[in-house]
Amino acid sequence: MSRTGIEPALNDLLFNRDLTLEEAADRHFTPEYRQRTDGKWDDRAAFLAHMTHLRGIVAGGHVQVHEELFDGSRYADRHTAHITKTDGSTVSMEVYVFADLAPDGRFSRIEETTLMLQGADTDRNIGSAR
Repeated sequence: MSRTGIEPALNDLLFNRDLTLEEAADRHFTPEYRQRTDGKWDDRAAFLAHMTHLRGIVAGGHVQVHEELFDGSRYADRHTAHITKTDGSTVSMEVYVFADLAPDGRFSRIEETTLMLQGADTDRNIGSAR
């Protein structure tokens, strides 16, 4: 089983403009994908709406994985997303992730909690903004 992780998934979704959003999502997320961010559940369509919004405001950045654990179909990590927005401002979010992987190695469910390390108060909800 070839499996994904947060770093390649976020790199494709946010920073790899050679891929369409649908191509990036299909590479890393199942059709029935669900995500809970800071207590709010979204289906795949709502998740893609969030990613569409982010692609419109994110100019660049990188993902720094601090810890990552694969255990069969379970996945967990702690990472920081460092983002430069199109207006030149920067945001750094620390994220704690627990997830399920489908048999094909893509994410089928992610539950995450975010902690803003750097950025404006208006960016506190960047992990779920649309």
